[in-house]
Amino acid sequence: MRKIVCLTFLLMLLHLAGTAQKKRPAGFFLNDKEYLENGAVNVMLAHDFYPEGHQGGVGIIQMGQRVATNGDLRLEPTPGQWSPIPKVGKRVIDAATGTVSVRMEYPDSSIDRKGFNPIIYPDLHFAYTIKVKPEGNSFRIIVDLEKPLPEDWIGKVGFNIELFPGVLFGKSWYMDQQSGIFPAQSYSQMVKDNEGKWQAAPMASGHKLVVVPDDPMQKLVIENRKGDGLQLIDGRSLHTNGWYIVRSLVPKGATTNAIEWLVTPNNVERWKSSPVVQVSQVGYHPAQPKFAVVELDKNDKARPAIQLKRINPDGASQTVLQKAGTEWGDFLRYHYLKFDFSSIQQPGMYFIQYGSHRSEPFKIDNKVYQNNVWQPTLEYFLPVQMCHIRVNDKYRVWHGACHLDDALMAPVDSNHFDGYIQGHETMTRFQPGDPVPGLNRGAWHDAGDYDLRVESQAETVWGLTLAYEAFHPQTDNTTIDQKNLVVEIQQPDGKNDLLQQIEHGLLSIVGGYQNLGRFYRGIIEPTLRQYVMLGDPINLTDNKVYPDHKILPATPPVGLPNSMDDRWVFTENNPHRELEAAAALAAASRVMKGYNDTLASQCLNIAQQIWSITKEKNPLDRAALAAELLISTGEKTYSDFLRAHVQEIAAKADRYIWQVGRTIPLINDAAYTKTLEDAVKTLYAGIQAAGKKTPYGVPYEPNIWGAGWGIQNFGFRQYFLHEAFPKIVPADDMLAAINFVLGCHPGSNRASFVSGVGANSMTTGYGFNRADWSYIPGGIVSGTALIRPDFPELMHWPYFWQQAEYVLGGGTTDYLFIILAADHLLNQQGTGKR
Repeated sequence: MRKIVCLTFLLMLLHLAGTAQKKRPAGFFLNDKEYLENGAVNVMLAHDFYPEGHQGGVGIIQMGQRVATNGDLRLEPTPGQWSPIPKVGKRVIDAATGTVSVRMEYPDSSIDRKGFNPIIYPDLHFAYTIKVKPEGNSFRIIVDLEKPLPEDWIGKVGFNIELFPGVLFGKSWYMDQQSGIFPAQSYSQMVKDNEGKWQAAPMASGHKLVVVPDDPMQKLVIENRKGDGLQLIDGRSLHTNGWYIVRSLVPKGATTNAIEWLVTPNNVERWKSSPVVQVSQVGYHPAQPKFAVVELDKNDKARPAIQLKRINPDGASQTVLQKAGTEWGDFLRYHYLKFDFSSIQQPGMYFIQYGSHRSEPFKIDNKVYQNNVWQPTLEYFLPVQMCHIRVNDKYRVWHGACHLDDALMAPVDSNHFDGYIQGHETMTRFQPGDPVPGLNRGAWHDAGDYDLRVESQAETVWGLTLAYEAFHPQTDNTTIDQKNLVVEIQQPDGKNDLLQQIEHGLLSIVGGYQNLGRFYRGIIEPTLRQYVMLGDPINLTDNKVYPDHKILPATPPVGLPNSMDDRWVFTENNPHRELEAAAALAAASRVMKGYNDTLASQCLNIAQQIWSITKEKNPLDRAALAAELLISTGEKTYSDFLRAHVQEIAAKADRYIWQVGRTIPLINDAAYTKTLEDAVKTLYAGIQAAGKKTPYGVPYEPNIWGAGWGIQNFGFRQYFLHEAFPKIVPADDMLAAINFVLGCHPGSNRASFVSGVGANSMTTGYGFNRADWSYIPGGIVSGTALIRPDFPELMHWPYFWQQAEYVLGGGTTDYLFIILAADHLLNQQGTGKR
């Protein structure tokens, strides 16, 4: 008995010792993910480095809201997207003190006047180290310079941190004895600096800034312990997408502790994030798998039953299913439950209740994907994005007939600020500055910009073509008058809308090829002032073509005379891109037959020319074109190529098999089929493994940008794998991708990524109307991004291109396609008939 008592006492001591070891220190501490943590407040340093997108440097997350970012030395009071940024070194951890540090330096030679999105750096070379160090409920930011700044840069280089405006409008601040409200619009007085440049005058200057002192969820105190103090600046004074900036200058001669701030973000004790019930904001077909995800704070141990409730016509609701959620486990920083309600098939409106938290209403119905789900993308978004044409929408004009002066040949040896590079020659009969005919018809504005990338145009044409071929949606709700250059939204004209949109894209691609003798790389505004303009694109140029020859500067200047305001057209030698564009034309030639036979013939001829003349390094670049030409012509040349390269195709199954699987019936070769089937079995095993890493059943590994477009593309490819290999690949993965895009995704913002679609959707989109805090119906945003290492974020903020931007290509058509595919597969019939 005595031995048992002693053993019990020893086990108790061991348990207490283990508990003591696991007990976290009071205040900030360094966690195992290499960031500082204090309850519900987190401080990151250089986990992200994307300062032009407001992700990088020192960042602060406070009670589930990212409130500050980009804490770093900058060369301007209010940096913009193309401002110089430092090169980031390796993050270093001092476990003994809990300090995180990173060495930075100016310039970053990898992007100084070269590469994609080049940045023009001044002649300034210096290095420094940023440290964040815990100090109770505060933390210190310390900047050590390796040597003092040059005399010419005193008063210019400062430590900035940016405060997210979206949660501050109308909130209060104190700077020492000064006070104010964070305004919804910038009204800062502009003043000239010592170099004669206009800068925003600070809203306040002092040594201690208190942000939102009256709200414990947002209170943040910043104190400058060195130098001349702090400035609070409204960064929107110079850049529409700017944030509020807190800044202090580097003192003359300073090295060690050149900057030292004490920052105290208020921490609400025992705060937990609220449960989030995530469902498709549109709903479900009765026959499809149906599950909801409940996202919980890891410290939330309550487990109320999950209820599926049906909404009755009288407004009352009844519980039709109630059970405990299945414990899925931890993902990112949250814990997840899953709730399977696949057994419920009765049509009607439903919502899910978890404790006091509920989802938005959604539908269960066999027609759930047939109306107001894919149509807004075709009937609003694509028409609104159409270039070279006026777009009317009843009382509204989305934009005028723009860029009718397209385009001037770009200067040689030029590196455009948006990633276009022109080589030593134009590779055409046109010289720099020459007007190039045939480029002022067709095409869609890409993304939230107004440029025309050939891959975006071709991908859009290709996706629409495959959708029309597979499902033949009979939809006519838009008038497109190519002769008079007018579009009327919500006004039928007796023509199929998909075919009209395909034709519009082809007018640009084919017109460019016929006049240039090759595909264009892209067509874009020459100046940054034009590029960043928001609103009606008809204001970008004077729409007049000037025939006189102009020699253009290689570096886009700040402004150009009206006779040179035209967009520039770039060319390139890129076999991969040329073959992909040709694949789109080969496919489109099939659906244009009987609709625009001339265009159909031109598409096929160009695709076959590209097949004959292109000299690629990787033979597999031809795979998609071979498949499309085989389907279009049935010629043996293309089947011979695919059979000869089937082993290489199988080795890159994730990239190519969705394209070539459609050729199996045409080639009709047992060895060819078996090679592809074996590869798909291996591929699908990997897909299953990746899907099990998240509670959503799809791979979610975003890299700075939101993962929505990638997951749409995943679903798009899954459809073709399922169609070609139905015994190996089910349709469930495609349906899971749809659920993700329509609202069942990580984070507290459970909105549908498709603007205007579903009960709750992204209605602050990064389109050309973003300055209006508006959206374009049917545009698909990039979606939930990852603030590294573990915070999913989808802000209601129209200037986050990495979360809220619309794009052309697969980012548009993949969504439209998979919605049509879901309806087709679940109902086993043609869809979209109105």
